[in-house]
Amino acid sequence: MAFRYGFDKLTVNKAIAIAEGKLSTLIPKETINRVNESRKKVETIATRDKAVYGINTGFGPLCDVQITPEETNKLQENLLITHAVGVGHPIDKKLSKIMMICKVHALCQGFSGVRLELIQRILYFINNDLLPVVPEQGSVGASGDLAPLSHLFLPLLGEGEFWINDTISPARKVLKKHNLKPLQLQAKEGLGLINGTQFILAHSIVGLNKMNYLLDLADVAGAMSIEGYKGSASPFKKALHTIRPFKGNLKVSKRMRLLFKNSQNIMSHENCERVQDPYSMRCIPQVHGASRNAYYHLKRLTEIEMNSVTDNPIVLSDTEAISGGNFHGQPLAMAIDYASIAASELGNISDRRCYLLIEGKYGLPRLLTTGGGLNSGFMIPQYTTASLVTENKSLCFPPSADSIPTSLGQEDHVSMGSISGRKFNQILENIEKILAIELMYAAQAMEFRRPNRFSDLQEKNHKIIRDNVKKLEEDRLLKDDITAMITLVKTKSFIVK
Repeated sequence: MAFRYGFDKLTVNKAIAIAEGKLSTLIPKETINRVNESRKKVETIATRDKAVYGINTGFGPLCDVQITPEETNKLQENLLITHAVGVGHPIDKKLSKIMMICKVHALCQGFSGVRLELIQRILYFINNDLLPVVPEQGSVGASGDLAPLSHLFLPLLGEGEFWINDTISPARKVLKKHNLKPLQLQAKEGLGLINGTQFILAHSIVGLNKMNYLLDLADVAGAMSIEGYKGSASPFKKALHTIRPFKGNLKVSKRMRLLFKNSQNIMSHENCERVQDPYSMRCIPQVHGASRNAYYHLKRLTEIEMNSVTDNPIVLSDTEAISGGNFHGQPLAMAIDYASIAASELGNISDRRCYLLIEGKYGLPRLLTTGGGLNSGFMIPQYTTASLVTENKSLCFPPSADSIPTSLGQEDHVSMGSISGRKFNQILENIEKILAIELMYAAQAMEFRRPNRFSDLQEKNHKIIRDNVKKLEEDRLLKDDITAMITLVKTKSFIVK
């Protein structure tokens, strides 16, 4: 069944499915009527003498300058052109697409006053993979993501650029190829397009989608490390966690029990004389669980934002358009910063487990090699995890704690949420690499526990690794192995449930 813009609830999973072409969309009749009614209200307001911000006035500190009806259209086009001042590398094409999906859904709520024709043109871009080139830097995340959204919608005017496969092409040339004429913006439309939090939102959606898998994979990696370390499954018993019932902790402890189910290796040493394991193994439910709690929090807020109206002014009637602050990115910015810390901790604890596996304890050879001395074995990849962990720590500074006034002081408190979103995804990319290395270590450690068998799920994951990375018998170039492991993580090749 198709997703109905402005009618159905948009979720993280649905946004990703639409972006990947797995879920079709449409604008239902109810939404069309709502959009048209909102447009009529704007047209009525635009003809009146009373100043209404963004409809017949200038922007930002120029809100006290009233614009004549004849100047209104030019004003809206100038808005996009003057605000398209982003710098840096282009964001990923998928982010551009999700930004447009979220913007269409917001405009379809019927409080923005744009024409249906404008929404339909954006939908054409989405459905035909005409993805605008958007620089990654330049938003302060308060009057909306002004710079990135301006770049995103410049192609409506025949300005800016599109991605055509991996090549950048001028928008006017692409529109001509599709027999499309540039649109002329009308009252309120420029502001409706570039006021909003869709840049922050898209980064949150993509990050949440990635973090969801990495949370599951961290449990898998932790369980494999415990198997290799000959650790205990006792700290994951249900009775222990029901008396401290954080949602994330309960989820992780349950998953760990599943990952150890019918493991001959675990059962073979459950009654050994070791009293307890180090925290990075024993406290997986508490640490991974805390990261899950942060994930749940950000997901809930993100899905509120996805179904909200975040431009300005908000058109309520043909006499009332409220100039408020729904474009301010703080609600997401703070939650993204929290999730960044949570994601970073997945790498922190993973690195500690890597270190434990090369210490040479409990039947494991030092550096996971039987030929130590001549061979360095797995000594050096842990340097890489340590480096990535420290990089993530440096990325955990919360941009939402900062604010620099802009727009001659009119915008005197900003969220910096765009930076939060970008850093969140950088941290997650590092987590992919750290977990890839832990999985490689754990697979090697598990070799020393044969002929014991592990759970069916973990035997399958071990085989996935061995089909791509062979057991290390003597030193070889590990870069190729690490690259192969990272590819397995990025392509979600592991069985996590």
